[in-house]
Amino acid sequence: QGDYYAIEEIWDLFRIVVGTKFEIPTILAAFYGLRREEVIGLQWSAFNFHNDVFTIRHTVTSCNIDGKYITLAKDTTKSRSSTRSLPLVPFIKSWLLRHKKQQEMNRILCGNSYCQDYLNYVCVDSLGNLIKPNYISGSFKEFLRRHHMREIRFHDLRHTCAALLSYSGVGIEDIMKWLGHSDIKITAR
Repeated sequence: QGDYYAIEEIWDLFRIVVGTKFEIPTILAAFYGLRREEVIGLQWSAFNFHNDVFTIRHTVTSCNIDGKYITLAKDTTKSRSSTRSLPLVPFIKSWLLRHKKQQEMNRILCGNSYCQDYLNYVCVDSLGNLIKPNYISGSFKEFLRRHHMREIRFHDLRHTCAALLSYSGVGIEDIMKWLGHSDIKITAR
């Protein structure tokens, strides 16, 4: 069991996140091994739907400065190796295109109530507000608990991705590149 989910647990998780704020961050983190900051920072412009690829190059982090919670968007990643391109597999592509269409419909339906600040971001709620990094990491275990699932950290979805890639026969160097690690020792752990 450890600090990652087995394939059966992942399918259960995918079923319970559908239609929630956790849907997009969870599925992308588990399938692609994205860090919290990477998944929240995903912008539609990072996706090339014609060539079926997307690039991790923008992150959203948060910090507390003088008691005030601040969200920071940056066109940088954790390390040089964290900036990477990944294949857009068919079922994820069609799922994301449906989500993009739903976002556009929400924007039209909500009119002036729809937040215009994050139009290019993938991880927004139905009113266009960016899903906050701290919400994801702070509420994930409670979400799992409410749905009677074994509790893991949101970050452990990266471990899940690495374990599933390894079980599928993917080599350690390829897993290292997929996850954007700068050192193979980190991947091996």
